[in-house]
Amino acid sequence: MTDLPFSQAAENNKDPILDVLRVALGDCRSVLEVGSGTGQHAVWFAGHLPHLSWQSSEQQQNLQELNLRLGVEAPVNVRDALVLDVADAPWPVEKMDAVFAANCVHIMSWSHVEKMFAGLAGVLNEGGILILYGPYKYKGNFTSDSNARFEQWLKGRDSKSGIRDFEKVDALANEIGLTLQKDHPMPANNQCLIWQKNR
Repeated sequence: MTDLPFSQAAENNKDPILDVLRVALGDCRSVLEVGSGTGQHAVWFAGHLPHLSWQSSEQQQNLQELNLRLGVEAPVNVRDALVLDVADAPWPVEKMDAVFAANCVHIMSWSHVEKMFAGLAGVLNEGGILILYGPYKYKGNFTSDSNARFEQWLKGRDSKSGIRDFEKVDALANEIGLTLQKDHPMPANNQCLIWQKNR
């Protein structure tokens, strides 16, 4: 429907991400999506992964936009959207088998990235899966010239945002008992990173 909120990026990346989720979330039964945005991912992934109970979430100021799509297109396994600010503790979320976030880490400030990991530590079940999709730097280097340009655009929009160093994000994951399982190269110079909670 043309009158629903729409993200071209979400439309472009939904199939490659779904290919990863089919395998990574095969044994999971519940997933929290942090920053569900327009709801395109929630609708698409939940519709193709009916074994999952999909919990979408957004900040209060973005919830109305998310609910517009969910109210029209959400399959039965998508729960009512939650208000979630990653900086608030504790998160108003029950224990989950998985947490998924697409294109969030580079939009947040670094302090919010740290708070996100602190929050999800209390949400993931033992053996739980964390999946983060988006662009990353490795050893301080961009993976493409287009990502370097994207970083300039991000900084112009919000000086606290930016493409994160994989090593720093992985260190945050390690601190809360997560171990990297997969680093999938994705289209448009993105990555799909998968960790598992081992304690």
